[in-house]
Amino acid sequence: MSRKHEAVVRTLLDQQGRTYASEAGITLRDTPGPLYQLLVLSHLLSARIKADIAVAAARALFNAGMRDARRMAEATWQQRVDALGEGGYRRYDERTATQLGDAAELLQREYQGDLRRLREAGDPKKLLRDFPGIGPSGVDIFLREVQGVWPEVAPYLDAKALQGAERLGLPTTPKDLAGLVDEGDLPRLAAGLVRVALDKESAEELRAA
Repeated sequence: MSRKHEAVVRTLLDQQGRTYASEAGITLRDTPGPLYQLLVLSHLLSARIKADIAVAAARALFNAGMRDARRMAEATWQQRVDALGEGGYRRYDERTATQLGDAAELLQREYQGDLRRLREAGDPKKLLRDFPGIGPSGVDIFLREVQGVWPEVAPYLDAKALQGAERLGLPTTPKDLAGLVDEGDLPRLAAGLVRVALDKESAEELRAA
């Protein structure tokens, strides 16, 4: 790959390379709590709502104690609604509160609250769709972020990330993009590319840097 591509990627990681999990206060590890929190965040981010609101709503849920599937399932519907509202997630709060409760119960019932069991059970891209509120976009968000601790799904750079790469004049295949960073930086690369895809001005600023 050209030095120009490498320079663009370095600048991207410096300026836009914070993962969404990190923004939400999640220290992502291959353990039940952080994986569940990422699932919740992916659910919230997949709605037609600004990313900073989804992140704030996730933080509010976690701060209210709903940091694992058991606590989410045990919380009342109103407690979930109130936490979502505190984060500014008001447009979809009632439906989302129901979906979060149903998804937590499903995770408890099928996988004992542990998404590592889902990982062992089959194709995560398919199985994640079983959770209420997790559609194709939610699956993409989850896998973009989790590839740092589930290396078998890497390189996971979906259509939105590739759109960002195209805006920056970077290669537009996951394999070629992955070759520009260390494996551990793939989640940061994916997050940065998605931000560029969502914000044309940031793409122009990066190309000019």
